[in-house]
Amino acid sequence: MIRKILLIGGAGAALFAASAPALAAEKTPSGKLRYVGDFLKSLPAPGAPKAQAGSVVAEQQAQASGKSTAEDSVFRSLTAVHELDDTLHAVISLSPHALADARARDDERKAGKLRGPLHGVPILLKDNIESADHTPTTAGSLALKDNVTGRDAPLVRRLTDAGMVILGKANLSEWANIRSNHSISGWSAVGGTVRNPYVLDRSACGSSSGSGAAVAAGVTWAAIGTETDGSITCPAAINGLVGLKPTVGLVSRTHIVPISHSQDTAGPMTRTVVDAALILTAIAGWDPADAATKDADGHKTDYAKGLSKDALKGVTLAVARFYTGYSPGTDAVFEQALKDLQAHGAKLVDVKHFDEGPIGKAEGVVLYTELKVDLNAYLASTDPTKVKTRTLEDLIAFNQQTPKELEWFGQESFEKAQATKGYDDPDYIKAVADGKRLAGPEGIDKILKDTGAVAIVAPTTGPAWTIDPLNGDHYGGSSTTLPAVAGYPHLTVPMGDVGGLPVGLSFIGPAWSEARLLNLGYAYEQATMKRKEPKFLPTVTPEK
Repeated sequence: MIRKILLIGGAGAALFAASAPALAAEKTPSGKLRYVGDFLKSLPAPGAPKAQAGSVVAEQQAQASGKSTAEDSVFRSLTAVHELDDTLHAVISLSPHALADARARDDERKAGKLRGPLHGVPILLKDNIESADHTPTTAGSLALKDNVTGRDAPLVRRLTDAGMVILGKANLSEWANIRSNHSISGWSAVGGTVRNPYVLDRSACGSSSGSGAAVAAGVTWAAIGTETDGSITCPAAINGLVGLKPTVGLVSRTHIVPISHSQDTAGPMTRTVVDAALILTAIAGWDPADAATKDADGHKTDYAKGLSKDALKGVTLAVARFYTGYSPGTDAVFEQALKDLQAHGAKLVDVKHFDEGPIGKAEGVVLYTELKVDLNAYLASTDPTKVKTRTLEDLIAFNQQTPKELEWFGQESFEKAQATKGYDDPDYIKAVADGKRLAGPEGIDKILKDTGAVAIVAPTTGPAWTIDPLNGDHYGGSSTTLPAVAGYPHLTVPMGDVGGLPVGLSFIGPAWSEARLLNLGYAYEQATMKRKEPKFLPTVTPEK
């Protein structure tokens, strides 16, 4: 069975220097097709999985002091892929240029030409984000397995301009979890099922599942995820990470496989708030090909500058009690987080009731309608010799003819989207207006105004559920929909665990309030330091 394709070229010290056409394929003992370089072949058989401690800032400091190099960092990441990925299934492909790019960053450092605080640090991209490095952008689907576009998404170019090294592509929920209402978060036909590094029979959530699991395990210290509703913040929280869904329009979506131009955005998934702030600073900004970003340059800033441990002092926070009650264990951790916020100077105002039902109804109409139009436009932009499915209708037919695609669940969401009537449909026009109004001005904005708060706090979601391919996700609740539909920023920070499974604390604010949210999250993070390294436990067992 082909689970994944790892693109690795060259030999020995020249690993990754070869171009993609020169790579040689071979079958591994497990029977999975892999492109294998001498470096990985020389490594011993993986032992018991173990997380690598570290962060973007720590790696940058190590390189600056001469204790590490960009090349060393990429080698460590490759070794981590070798040791961990048969367990986690978090990585779909590796860039054949990663080591060459790392050496170039090292040469720049030696010449005194630093690009900034991210210089020489590797990063993973969710595999719906294009990069011009000979890796396909698959969205997890076999229909896109040959989708090598030769295009850098603008956010990727911003990362490399800032000195980061693209390590490769992370596994994800296929089509970012929009194919079926009965899907398995973290499963794709290309990459298999991502497993949670804290407890391996538990979900990594989605759809940025591999991004979350890989960073939690220390394969890299950072990854880029994408979110339409919960796809950064849920896997970040469930994998014990910091995750930021920015304001829609702060970060370009060009050359990212879309769901909805109204709600899609990309953002950082990291181990610390500072790391997230540094990466957001790099990727934010105007893109002439994405009209939503026209105001981005007027709002972007240096998000790491001025982060303060005292940022909670004297601020008022609205407590979204309406986002509790679905997980008693999570509620208990949340209550402690509220005490910690108060202990460090925050004033809390409870908000007990809010009806999210009409927002969810409007959101469904918008997502299905925009999926058909936006995905058709993306497919039309790909190379027809590499991508034979040119429309959503073609994808539906492809899946029907490809047993692997429908092995565990169907495509009723695709079929529902195919039946929509386009942007002139009065139901769609009304749903866009209703959703934005109810979630934004009459939702988040009103809550903040009525309470005098600068942000809303809530549990991000509950602990990870068991992976169940027969019945799909056992999802409880979350605080993701209001900011997703409003297009407003949403930050999650580790707040503790339930039975060894991480849970996150959400900070939700008005449009363009990323700097404020990161500062609040930083102060909370530094006061509590709740993140723990994963232990790769096989399952959750009762305490003796």
